[in-house]
Amino acid sequence: MPRNTPSELTLAKPRSPGADFADHCCELMGSLGTVQARRMFLGWGLSVEGLTVAVIAWDTLFLKTNAGALPQFVAAGCQVFEHTAKGVTRRMRYHTAPEGALESRPAMQPWAALAMQAAVAARRPPRLAADKGGSALKPAQTSKPRQPRPKAPGSSA
Repeated sequence: MPRNTPSELTLAKPRSPGADFADHCCELMGSLGTVQARRMFLGWGLSVEGLTVAVIAWDTLFLKTNAGALPQFVAAGCQVFEHTAKGVTRRMRYHTAPEGALESRPAMQPWAALAMQAAVAARRPPRLAADKGGSALKPAQTSKPRQPRPKAPGSSA
């Protein structure tokens, strides 16, 4: 059996751990549109049109949730996403997908729609370019007309 030459070995690029599962989740959530997977510190972030709708951590898909979607996720037995950092356990607004949802695109569709609704609801309004650190709803400040400066003694013109 012939051995691969060094040039043949460099053609295949190594894939990040979990990339196949991330691709599978993107396909399952395709009813939302184009789902993009990006590497994150814990795993992957899945987004649609710039909105994060899901994360993958520890080879588990977690869908974005909010108060409106929470009862459905809890009723389906979904677990909350929590992690411990510096001795503090934090719960995030993401829940596991129901097991059956990972089997097909039609089974994932209603859960993906709930995640998209939660992501849209969590979106912050865009900041105005002129708004630097303040609220976009501040009333306009009125300023007094500028008075000419008095001339220094001994200056000409």
